[in-house]
Amino acid sequence: MKTRILAIGLAATLAGPALAGSLEPPAPEPAAPAPLPPAPVQTFGGDWTGGYAGVQLGYGDVDATGDADGDDILYGAHLGYRYDFGTFVLGGELDYDFADIDLNGAADVDSVARLKLQAGYDFGRTLGYFTAGVADLDTSLGSETGEFYGIGVAYQINDRYTVGAELLDHSFDDIGGSGVEADATTLTVRGSIRF
Repeated sequence: MKTRILAIGLAATLAGPALAGSLEPPAPEPAAPAPLPPAPVQTFGGDWTGGYAGVQLGYGDVDATGDADGDDILYGAHLGYRYDFGTFVLGGELDYDFADIDLNGAADVDSVARLKLQAGYDFGRTLGYFTAGVADLDTSLGSETGEFYGIGVAYQINDRYTVGAELLDHSFDDIGGSGVEADATTLTVRGSIRF
């Protein structure tokens, strides 16, 4: 019997610590590391600062004194620079268009060169702008400097290439000293490389 009591006492002594509760809260398990935020997506658009050059193709309609009217295709090149102030964009551009517009046999329009000032609004990948400046018209009657104004839009295909369009109204007085006056409207589509 003593052996039995001794065995029960030994068993209780060994089992006691295993069954006893602790007054201290259990230690927290280590937290899993927080997931890393996703890498930022590389985007473009919305910055119009920089130089650009490109080509244009379009249509010109000339209404001159009397019956000296005509229209035809024109094509050329442009070179410019813009600075983006945030939502406002300011720029300057030189462009040159070749033309072969017959004004009902009275004269031929050979080319027009323009010095442009642009002011526009940055819509992100799209730029809408107003433009105005001076234009030099070269015809078979001679040359004449006049003014023009118009609107344009450019769209960034990617960070290097843009496409766009321009609608311009021109006015020329006394072309080549001939007394002939002319108003011209041009509509061109444009492609540019930014650098």
